[in-house]
Amino acid sequence: MIEAMLEHELLPALLVLEDGTVFRGHPFGATGTTTGEIVFNTSMTGYQEILTDPSYCGQIVTMTYPEIGNYGWNAEDHESVRPLIAGFVVRNVSPIDSNWRSDGPLEGFLKQHGIVGISGIDTRSLVRRIRVAGAMRAGISTTVLEPDQLLKIVLDSPEMSGLDLASTASGGSESCQWVDGLSKWWDLSGSGNAIPCSEKPHIVALDFGMKQNIARHLASGGFRVTVVPGTLPSAKILALEPQGFFLSNGPGDPAATTWAIQTIRELLGVVPLFGICLGHQLLALACGAKTFKLKFGHRGANQPVLNLATSRVEITSQNHGFAVSDEDLPGELEVTHRNLNDNTIAGLRHRTLPAFSVQYHPEASAGPHDSDYLFREFATLVLDGMHSAERA
Repeated sequence: MIEAMLEHELLPALLVLEDGTVFRGHPFGATGTTTGEIVFNTSMTGYQEILTDPSYCGQIVTMTYPEIGNYGWNAEDHESVRPLIAGFVVRNVSPIDSNWRSDGPLEGFLKQHGIVGISGIDTRSLVRRIRVAGAMRAGISTTVLEPDQLLKIVLDSPEMSGLDLASTASGGSESCQWVDGLSKWWDLSGSGNAIPCSEKPHIVALDFGMKQNIARHLASGGFRVTVVPGTLPSAKILALEPQGFFLSNGPGDPAATTWAIQTIRELLGVVPLFGICLGHQLLALACGAKTFKLKFGHRGANQPVLNLATSRVEITSQNHGFAVSDEDLPGELEVTHRNLNDNTIAGLRHRTLPAFSVQYHPEASAGPHDSDYLFREFATLVLDGMHSAERA
């Protein structure tokens, strides 16, 4: 295996940024040419969850940690049925997978799913370039090895701003009942987050590119979960008679996802609603707020967030390139959380309706568990709504 890796590293691969910056390295994964917005993630582990997170649809991800692939991959930790990531960039890929849960080496996973990657480049230099110039279009190729030719392909590719990718990343055209709970590795204490209710409340989760660990949290929390395509009309969603709505994460420019914004307007106030990441942005837009593109986004498992109600700092997992603007924030929306790195809005709550959202990922996977209390807060809202309906 190591001998094959050494032969592999003699082959060339090319990475070209939109601004003309060129990096030369070695093929890693599938062969061919790919383009997308290049971003970076600061997580030291969790590369499998990153690769299978639908929110990375249309993006080339650079890992800042230099050694990737040490523990291979396994079927249990996927966050989606298939990866939608456009490309993968690492400093060094481990030639062996050393973990008893591994189903195989990382490179085999990339080849299996047609993901083009590049290794052996100076990722520190690349990340510094992205931090200075901002996230931009890029291309990786194992076949087009002339920089000017690859740059032309990159410049012909679409920009992320104005791009609606949520309809592409949605789990499919059919609704389904989600029954799988959290992995046994999640809560070794056995305490869980199940809500005290004899009859499981029915949650309809709108899938704009939902991570599977969100659905696992909802199911383990005591909900009966129906996952529906985010494109489903509001009338069909309401016909399912839910006791709560969940708005998932997803890729692309939230302001371009106009169909989802209209659907949320028609659902808002009917039953309690909880949104994560793209779902947070879409809820804000449905209430009349604005969003804007961050220079290089927030992507990693160590992002500090201040809970304004408790004054506690939560270390969170994040993955987004857009944020809700403070400018002209509608009066009915209250800011509940702030990102301590740049003070952007990290959480919102509607002042009069049972609806709230956060810009980060309380389901983690991979990442810290500081914020999983938000699923219990959602459960409390749903139960209160059910009791109010019974009294009425």
